[in-house]
Amino acid sequence: MLVKDCMTRHPIMIAPETPATEAQKIMGENKVRHLPVVGDGKRLMGLITRQRLDLKPDTLASLDVWEISRYLADLSVKQLMVKAENVHTIEPDRTIERAARMMADHKIGGLPVIDDDVVVGVLSEVDLLRSFQEMLGLPAEGVRVTIRMSDVRQPNQPSEFSKLMAVVAEQGWGVMGVGTFPSPRKPGYYDAVLKIPNATLAEVKDALSKIPGQEIVDAREVA
Repeated sequence: MLVKDCMTRHPIMIAPETPATEAQKIMGENKVRHLPVVGDGKRLMGLITRQRLDLKPDTLASLDVWEISRYLADLSVKQLMVKAENVHTIEPDRTIERAARMMADHKIGGLPVIDDDVVVGVLSEVDLLRSFQEMLGLPAEGVRVTIRMSDVRQPNQPSEFSKLMAVVAEQGWGVMGVGTFPSPRKPGYYDAVLKIPNATLAEVKDALSKIPGQEIVDAREVA
């Protein structure tokens, strides 16, 4: 899955002259945490986040209520935004795992999606979580099973994953979602997660438990 497959298209964008109070209102009404700030041709100029709109207590400590109101009214998005050269962005044809890595490395909750310097979307944490759910087949009913296997392939022998899929094929089952990852606290092994529709929990356990050298570590019916 690529960024363009799961990003929010046609995101709400604002001009740099927009009052900060208006930006805050837009975020609240639309339940978003990131607003790209754009100029002519939807070219990225900066990014406003909820954190950027949080006013520091020491800024307001010496002001009375009227001065605070005037201070807030005079603030524009341009004064508060993260400038474009400091904004982490991603292209629509990059993979979602690369986007997830960028967001984790930089501890950020969203990425403007840029194509030739033009904002074409926004990728948020929620978008990423939804895409990973879809990759594992969460919207469909079925049996979710986790199989543990060695990541060492023996010479002239089929891989462990191909052995697993051969059994799935023999049963005539489809697969709605699949994912693999290194087994927690068990070097040299990895876990494969499959979402199998139109099969019972008992059928899945019976078939997959017979694969030599592999172990069912979790199996459950999910919807």
